[in-house]
Amino acid sequence: MALLSASEVVQFAVKIEENGFAFYQKYADTLPSGKSKEMFNFLADEERKHIKVFSGMLDRLEDFKQTVNYPDEYFAYLHSYADNLIFKKGELEREIDTIKDEKAAVEFGIRRELDSILYYQEIKSFVPEKDSHLIDKVIGEERKHFIRLSQLKKEL
Repeated sequence: MALLSASEVVQFAVKIEENGFAFYQKYADTLPSGKSKEMFNFLADEERKHIKVFSGMLDRLEDFKQTVNYPDEYFAYLHSYADNLIFKKGELEREIDTIKDEKAAVEFGIRRELDSILYYQEIKSFVPEKDSHLIDKVIGEERKHFIRLSQLKKEL
């Protein structure tokens, strides 16, 4: 018996984006005006857009039947992977509180963007083929975020 359905896999993606939004917005609110604040506000807005993309997919996944059977171990892997990306209640705030400077915040964002890219690459096979281009689009945007954060890190 499978541990996850396609809609559960996409629900994890929604949660990942919600956590990304919370981090970027909360950190942007701590910064004075300037390039870093603009960057973190931009990233928060991008995460909000991704939430809408994945939420829209959820509506279409109710009747989706997977055509490929995956071993239970693969579903367990996806579940564990998502659990490590999705913070437990209060953990996000605790981790943000340990970030003492912009460079550490940027490094945190870089790690989260890379983790998200890997997860989204894994979940592509769980959504209808007609929606896989949406996952590709989000992956492309996450890569752009990674590049922008990497450039900001060099500037700091």
